[in-house]
Amino acid sequence: VGRDSGNTGSFVFKIEHRHRYSDLPPSATASQVGYVGLILPVLSDIKTRLTNLYWKQNLKQGNVEIIAGMIDTTDWVDVYALASPWHGFFNFAMATGGASIPVPADAALGMYINAMLTDQFYIIGGFADSNADSTDPFEGFDTFFNDREYFKTLELGRVTSRDRFYLDNTHVTFWHADEREAAGVASGWGVNFSYSKSFNEKWMPFVRGGYADEGGTLLQKTFSVGLGYHWGENNSLLGLGFNWGQPNEDTFGPDLDDQYTTELFCRLQVMKNRQITPDIQYIINPALNPEDDQSWVFGLRARLYF
Repeated sequence: VGRDSGNTGSFVFKIEHRHRYSDLPPSATASQVGYVGLILPVLSDIKTRLTNLYWKQNLKQGNVEIIAGMIDTTDWVDVYALASPWHGFFNFAMATGGASIPVPADAALGMYINAMLTDQFYIIGGFADSNADSTDPFEGFDTFFNDREYFKTLELGRVTSRDRFYLDNTHVTFWHADEREAAGVASGWGVNFSYSKSFNEKWMPFVRGGYADEGGTLLQKTFSVGLGYHWGENNSLLGLGFNWGQPNEDTFGPDLDDQYTTELFCRLQVMKNRQITPDIQYIINPALNPEDDQSWVFGLRARLYF
């Protein structure tokens, strides 16, 4: 939700309540099959939480954007058009960072700056509190100023135009995370690459990869390739993605198998303001499952909006 201030700035906030309807929420699926990753993490049992509470200021006719406050860093880091868990892929390996970037929890106190350097080249940089807790967001003032353990990123990218920022986007993202002493997580750094392009407003292939050196990430190496296809009035979407992932030894220990994930989803615009998305995932070598060398995961997402 945004509240326009009447000039070039706006106040943005988002409050959610997430709870399960069965014994286990969909977000617990990954641990049930022994998968190193996240499967539809937004559908959890975390209860009431804050996602965003920040001020956004536009400058230079919108070519510079500054945000400061409690933020969801996935809105500003390694973004592409199919990354949203509400609209796109269920599996986090196909989304922000390919599971190789240790993004903080939502409502992380921080600041980001997004600037168009030319008509085609842009830069995004910022930092946020690595110890954020979206269920107790104001505790973040204590961890931000006293613990001083930050997640920092710098992204350099190229687009065909500002209006097609998410549709035709190539970028490289560098990140560094401070040691989280109380959580027992080592400091780390990494780099990610992303290429996605829309053809004829219908087809969108993508290639994405990442490398992490410690930092408490899920994967230390990741590579994804896939395709999106829009039809109808571009509201219905078919998505197919393949991911290879190597679990982070610093997080899970050595000698784990590499994982291979295939995901196919079909987002159906059944009414003007209703979407239904069936989803199938096939996982080979779930790294934390010594008994099974493959798993099938079936999902269904419904979305009603106004």
